[in-house]
Amino acid sequence: MSDASRKHERLALQGGMKAVSGFEGRGQPKIGPEEFLSIAERFGLSERAMAGIRAVLDEEDFGEGPFLANYYSGLKETKVEAFQRVARETFGVPHAIGVCNGTAALHAAFVAVGVGPGTEVICPAIGFMATAAAVVMAKGVPVFCDVDASLSMDPAALEAAITPRTVAVAPTCVMGSVPDMPAIMAVARGHGLKVVEDCAQSCGGSVGGRYVGTFGDAGCFSISAYKIIGGGEGGLLLAGDEGVWARANQLMECGGLWRPDRFAPPRWAGELFAGTNYRMSELEAAVDAIQLAKVHDKVRRFRAVKQRISRQLPPCREIAPQRLNDADGEVGYTLRFFPESIDLAVRIVEALRAEGVGCSTRGRNPGRDWHIYHDMFPITERTGWTDIRCPYECPHYTGRGGAVRYGRGDCPVADDLYDRAVTVHLNQWLTDADCDNVAAALNKVFDAYCTPDAGAAPWPAGGMRHDA
Repeated sequence: MSDASRKHERLALQGGMKAVSGFEGRGQPKIGPEEFLSIAERFGLSERAMAGIRAVLDEEDFGEGPFLANYYSGLKETKVEAFQRVARETFGVPHAIGVCNGTAALHAAFVAVGVGPGTEVICPAIGFMATAAAVVMAKGVPVFCDVDASLSMDPAALEAAITPRTVAVAPTCVMGSVPDMPAIMAVARGHGLKVVEDCAQSCGGSVGGRYVGTFGDAGCFSISAYKIIGGGEGGLLLAGDEGVWARANQLMECGGLWRPDRFAPPRWAGELFAGTNYRMSELEAAVDAIQLAKVHDKVRRFRAVKQRISRQLPPCREIAPQRLNDADGEVGYTLRFFPESIDLAVRIVEALRAEGVGCSTRGRNPGRDWHIYHDMFPITERTGWTDIRCPYECPHYTGRGGAVRYGRGDCPVADDLYDRAVTVHLNQWLTDADCDNVAAALNKVFDAYCTPDAGAAPWPAGGMRHDA
């Protein structure tokens, strides 16, 4: 067509013919059969099964392929939305956010409750370093608080650790056990402090019939392959207050993508601030929505196993069982006790392993462990990613009298109990006969090394309460 004739051609808007009526090119889906097979392969399927799946996929039209992000999917309910719905239903809370991992949930929660320069957050001496690290990421300073015989935050030590700089408390669940949340909440609320629960190691646990993660201002979970619930790397944040939920979203949703009109000006003072991207992926949510729905059954099985074993153990003079703040509420995937010395702990573990029972203790010369405060060198060295040493030497902190120092001996109960604890690892699928055999092995070893004593501390076994 010549330039002259093109000038007189009517636009499609004016009733003329479309210049482009269609496309001959037909592309392949961005995410299609090969990606699906890669996921199937990760399940460890046989070559025969994989060939069958490939044959089925060859018959399918994937179109443009799935959109594996939470936004713009076109679905009535994305997998992330399904995961969050299951979380709200499971824990009975109004707000839940699926995030990429438990550390991200903690970071968002600390920001949401007001942690920042010049503030302190009290963390327990025992628990994974991610809790204290997330405080630092929020520009706060972690202060370690000693534990009691439950290995959880000691409410009395918490009271003594509070300073004018304290803004929040971070009680942490330890390997299936639960903190004394009513007492901790009483101390925190008595001082006007926020509470961020780190429930990564006890998803589904409860205290007095109320789930951990629902006592404080925010409850944070690692929903991952390393925990009883989760398939890869995922996290969850629970909140009862819409303001905390909104601020947590603001941190983890890249500065406002969560809002109904995401690009609008602030709807209230302080609503908007720069955030990052901690979003959960659709693939992770697809697994974790199913996983989370199984939590009640998993917890019940673990509790039944532990309680059947515990009921068969006699009190011994040389052994103190771990104190349980709620024997019917803990998850119970470990049975833990404290021999009177490290040497006795080593001998008991050696003997139990010979009897076929999986167990562990730190021993006389333990390696470094980021579950005990004095080994958390990224925290205790008080360094940052620049020479400014923020937040430890931030003028907002030092100007308020802050001068934190860390060292072994700060939390003597944690130092003592953590090194001589014996942990027996339990399996939810043990039969009654399996439990009886484990109990028999424990009793056999106790008879060899310990003294039966009716006046010694009894083994807390609980009564299989079903109120969570």
